[in-house]
Formats: sequence, C-alpha cells, structure tokens
Amino acid sequence: MTTSLTLPLNDGKSIPQLGFGTCRIAPEKTEGAVLAALEAGYRHIDTATIYKNEAGVGAALAASGLARQDIFLTTKLWNTDQGRETAIEACERSLEILGQDYLDLYLIHWAQPALGRYRESWEALVELRERGLVRSIGVSNFTAAQLDDIIADTGVTPVVNQIEVHPYLAQTQAAEDHAERNILTESWSPLGYGLELGDETLGELAAARGLGVAELMIAWHIARGFVVIPKTETPARMASNFAAQFFPLTPAEVETISALDRGHRLGGDPAEGDVGAPTYSDRRSFTA
Repeated sequence: MTTSLTLPLNDGKSIPQLGFGTCRIAPEKTEGAVLAALEAGYRHIDTATIYKNEAGVGAALAASGLARQDIFLTTKLWNTDQGRETAIEACERSLEILGQDYLDLYLIHWAQPALGRYRESWEALVELRERGLVRSIGVSNFTAAQLDDIIADTGVTPVVNQIEVHPYLAQTQAAEDHAERNILTESWSPLGYGLELGDETLGELAAARGLGVAELMIAWHIARGFVVIPKTETPARMASNFAAQFFPLTPAEVETISALDRGHRLGGDPAEGDVGAPTYSDRRSFTA
C-alpha cells in the first residue's frame, strides 16, 4: 500500500499516522533521504529548525513532483526563538527556507519553563494559524500542566504533543493525559535509537508474527493510536517501516510490549526543560 493511515485532529483536519522523521539526518543528506521516503509512500515529513535541514526538506518536496496538498509538512519552533514576535518571525523564516506558503503543522519544540515564554509563544502560534501560515498547531515535549496553561490562556488546544515514546518509555500516563484533552500523542525516537532492537521479548514477538523488531515497534505505536515518525536513511528500511503500519497487533501483544517500560528516557525531561542543541556525533546527548 502507498497510502498511509490517517488520524483526525481536534481542529477538524487529519494527519497521516506514519511520518518520516528527519531528526539527526545531516543537512547535506536530507534531500536524498526525503526523496527516497516520498518514493516509498510517505506523505508526512517532520523536520525542525534546530535540525538545520529544512532547506533539504524543501528541495526534496520541490523535486518530488508531488502536489503540495498531498504532503503533510511539520516543522518546529526552537527554544531561542520563543516569544510573541520572535516566534512569528521564526515561522516565516522556516517557510522561506522550506520554500513553502504554509505549514500543515507547527510545533513549539520544548516548553522551556525557565525561559517563561511558552505561553506567549503559543499565542503566536494561534495568530499564525489565524493568518493562514499554519494549518494546525501543536507542541512537543510538554507536560500536562504546561498543556493546561496554554489551553487556559487561549482556549485553543494543541492538536498533538510530540514526545519521546518507545517500549522502554511507554508514556502510558502521558497518553492518557493527552486523550483527556483530545490531543494526539506523537512519538519521537519511536525505535529508541535502536536500544530495544536486541530485546528478547520483542525479538520473540516479532519472530512469531514474521516481522522485524523495528517493524513490531512501529506497529505497537500504530495500535496505540499514536502518530509515529521513525527515521532511517536506508531505502529498504523506509519501505519496511512504512509497511509496518498495516500489521495490526492484538491487545495482548500491545500490553506485553508496553509492560517493557523502564522509564528509560533518552532525551531531556520536559518537566525540567533543560535541553541543549543537538549534535550528530553523540546520539545519547541528542534530544529530538
């Protein structure tokens, strides 16, 4: 199949449930990787200002020959651009770099509570949506309390909260918090940077279903109703990751995988908000 499953957003729009993540793809390799993903069937591309590869994403979209309305494009507001006016300027700059007239989804990348600007940044995203520069707005790495802050301020609920989720960090409580607020959970680092690929339980479950472990993990995110954005630069894995969304898991299988939760966080803790700029050399220090 070449059409992704979709999920409804709380603003009446929809999002492809499986996307292609560009986190940690070097800028000079991004155009080729995104083109390969589009050829494999992906129509949801996720990037961010801090990844420094928006230009490559834009070049790939232009070279693909696909109609703009057939692509779901996400980028994110970085910490140093938070604030009412600076957030608007940052979005306009991202659009220019991407070569686009609008974004399908714009996210605040981290709340960064110590900065004290995430609430006014959310007000800026509401304005960007009203201006038509952004179709849908959401957040990334927000706690439930931070979500409540911005909803109370504006009456506008984020469509998604993109957070770290993988079998060793199942995020069951966060997903419940999101569901209570009609917010979709979106998983970054869905394969745990490969940490879980050697897990014995996952290996047994995958073998029983005739899947690879990575495919099983993607199917687990899909079965939980999450949006998921795996990253790979290998075309064969792009294809197998894409196909994994069509392998339904049983509730028992989902529960078994979720029970592997160890609270093992690879990125920063949203409650603390202390995150630095990413590096390509040290994957453990990188926060998506």
